[in-house]
Amino acid sequence: MLVEIRGAGDIATGIALRLHRAGCKVVMCDLPVPTSIRRTVSFSEAIRLDSCEVEGVRARLAHDVAEARAIVVAGDVATLVDPEAASVAQLRPAVLVDAILAKRNLGTRIDMAPVVIGVGPGFTAPRDCHAAVETKRGHYLGQVIYEGSPAPNTGIPGVIAGHSADRVLRAPADGTFEPGLQIGDVVRAGQVAATVAGVPMRCTIDGVLRGLLQEGVEVTSGMKSGDIDPRCERAHCFTSSDKARAVGGGVLEAICGLTKRLEG
Repeated sequence: MLVEIRGAGDIATGIALRLHRAGCKVVMCDLPVPTSIRRTVSFSEAIRLDSCEVEGVRARLAHDVAEARAIVVAGDVATLVDPEAASVAQLRPAVLVDAILAKRNLGTRIDMAPVVIGVGPGFTAPRDCHAAVETKRGHYLGQVIYEGSPAPNTGIPGVIAGHSADRVLRAPADGTFEPGLQIGDVVRAGQVAATVAGVPMRCTIDGVLRGLLQEGVEVTSGMKSGDIDPRCERAHCFTSSDKARAVGGGVLEAICGLTKRLEG
């Protein structure tokens, strides 16, 4: 089964890992300059580095649809620079998953593939997708919704070890992002993690730096640019999160259920 995923950030990658391990062939689409914070667990890094590996699964950059097909046949995940998902018309995937997590639908339609799944707020099943998957942390995380929409975006990050919005690092100014630390570094509140136009971006809490934008990205003031995990488990920086795994499980459940309906 060929599955195409819009987005290649950490949640999309958690989905891709679940589907790849379940035997699906996975093609992912992202921006030419991805802005994934958790780069060490995002297949979007293949766009920048030509290839990357997460939890033993390799993703490779495909320069066109033909190369994407060859990559998945070889057993790897293919990553395309294709933010508009124009490749869907050529690849004709059995399943299209929108995991951009833009908090709104950026053009995915229910008629784009036999099975279309929307991840997070902005989707309504069965209007613009056959099923939607809840991404809000809590009791319903990963739930498959066949009628209705996931919980609306509150703008407040989920709570981890008692911390919510204060664990997110945001660009202090407009300009070019210049990191001073690396993902996996143990940090203290007040420590400078990066600078933008000479303005320091300081760590907000103690913990381990779980996410940080790459050098040279153009950012705007207030843009999410880093993430601190207060649990201070360095290994968490290099494996998919509980949230990504739960959402990935929901997508896999939806594919199995919807495919069974089509076959029946």
